[in-house]
Amino acid sequence: MSTLTQRRARAKPGTTGEGKYYRIVTRPKEQFVTFRTQDVGRPGHVLRLSGKRPSGSWDTQAWLIGKEDAHVKGNRIVPETAEAKKVVGTLGSVPIRVKTDIFKAQAARRHRAA
Repeated sequence: MSTLTQRRARAKPGTTGEGKYYRIVTRPKEQFVTFRTQDVGRPGHVLRLSGKRPSGSWDTQAWLIGKEDAHVKGNRIVPETAEAKKVVGTLGSVPIRVKTDIFKAQAARRHRAA
């Protein structure tokens, strides 16, 4: 292949360590057909990535926490701000590192009235 026809593949988000956010995945992206992000608290610090299911319902697919709001110690994410602490505290399990800036946790369970 010549250098003109070679193309570099785009790196998947969170795999290079150069981004602005840590991603905490709570549900597989395959469950959703479309996505949107919403700021939670101060703009650009903690974001909720919500997805729309084929049925039309929306749910949280992942949380994005700014690198200035948390740090990594071993394979765990350690929140530093009140907003980040609130998100990590409401998860159904402790986030564990999967790849560079990607963590996985159980979604928070919702209590429903009987």
